[in-house]
Amino acid sequence: MINQKFFFISGLPRSGSTLLSAILLQNPRFHAGMTSPLGSLVSAVLAQVSAGTEFAPVVDNLQRRRLLIGLFESFYAETPKPVIFDTNRMWCAKLPILLDLFPDTKVIACARNVAWVMDSIECKFRSNPYENTKLFGGMTRSTVYQRLEGLAQHDQLVGFAWAALREAFYGEHAKHLLVIDYELLTQAPQKVMELVYDFIGQPHFTHDFEQVEYDAPDFDLELGMPGLHRVKPKVEFNERRTIIPPDLFEKYSKMTFWTDPSGSTANVIAPKSNMKENQA
Repeated sequence: MINQKFFFISGLPRSGSTLLSAILLQNPRFHAGMTSPLGSLVSAVLAQVSAGTEFAPVVDNLQRRRLLIGLFESFYAETPKPVIFDTNRMWCAKLPILLDLFPDTKVIACARNVAWVMDSIECKFRSNPYENTKLFGGMTRSTVYQRLEGLAQHDQLVGFAWAALREAFYGEHAKHLLVIDYELLTQAPQKVMELVYDFIGQPHFTHDFEQVEYDAPDFDLELGMPGLHRVKPKVEFNERRTIIPPDLFEKYSKMTFWTDPSGSTANVIAPKSNMKENQA
């Protein structure tokens, strides 16, 4: 039986999930990290024992639940921390099953103006022009228009994460969701983290926002994008110009929906209107 407390980190790429994990790791009671394989493992196991497979008739829902619980137990068996934060962009699309497995769990979704998500990925792509990064899969990537259009598809890096977040935000389990806007996390980390602790019901901890570090060089090298998950020591907001064309910036900015919480029971730490972006 699982003795650890599980919470989940999800949301958009390039929106602060690794930064949030790096901050949480300062708490000696917490385990957090970058993307784990558990989201994919959960999907794979269910696919093998669900309707339409030869095993479906001999595996009932109770057995399926035990199989999934076993995945979490096995994966974190050697992690001696009482509180686990598992990260995967897939979790926003799996709130019903997470809440059945862990009835009092919470999901923290990191979000960011989608135009700046695209800009951040494009910056990383251009920073290493000699590498054919795996982030784009088999998509055509000749121009920024093709690259960003591909990323925005609902089965691709940004499009899937955006659709999953939107599903959770407007779904029946939205009260178990906390959306954290990247700009506020980097501008007011202490206040944001106090709200995070209140949301998850854990004792507050004094974090050092001048000494926050995280890196995953082997993982990033495998993706063909060095530095993708590197976190700088000081938590701060760095304003800069966007490098993507203004028409693309305007197009993807319109996908930012969580700054208007009407119609949702989700908890939101974000500006009440779209962020003012520096395109000049």
